[in-house]
Amino acid sequence: QVQVAESGGRLVQPGGSLRLSCVASGLDSTEYSMGWFRQAPGKERRFVAAIKWNGDNAAYGGAVEGRFTIVKGGARGTVYLQMDNLKPEDTAVYYCGTVRSWGPWVETTDRYDHWGQGTQVTISS
Repeated sequence: QVQVAESGGRLVQPGGSLRLSCVASGLDSTEYSMGWFRQAPGKERRFVAAIKWNGDNAAYGGAVEGRFTIVKGGARGTVYLQMDNLKPEDTAVYYCGTVRSWGPWVETTDRYDHWGQGTQVTISS
């Protein structure tokens, strides 16, 4: 059984930094890419970043490119999201998910087969 768990969300001042962690356990294959999405109150879940299963490719949403970095951890099924120069509009629940292989579909929720419960990130002074 696959389980996905996010951690690291908290209250941060604008301009600050934060690192989120995601661990997916029970994966039956090494070819699972992983992605981050976020959802603000009253809005749909939006793509943030994804990294290919072998770590040699990454994709970012337009709102975060240049400020956020997704990194594959050393342990299987582990990824981190480094978030810098945070803005109030980054406030949302951040979700981590797993998706098979790699392609344009990593930027949509449809092909993700496992999700975590989310971690709250609040950017406010």
